[in-house]
Amino acid sequence: MAVGLGQLGLAPTEFWGMTPREFVAAINGRMGSSRGLNPMERSELADLMGQFPDH
Repeated sequence: MAVGLGQLGLAPTEFWGMTPREFVAAINGRMGSSRGLNPMERSELADLMGQFPDH
């Protein structure tokens, strides 16, 4: 919701009326296709876990 209403500036009726596919297309159209929409690789997760360990 934060992306749809805040970043994309959609009205609530527009946001709730969209299909997931339309929402992804709107994000890609506004912000460009992003690797952030794909799952991270195991090595990327390991790097993040090394940078931000749970204590």
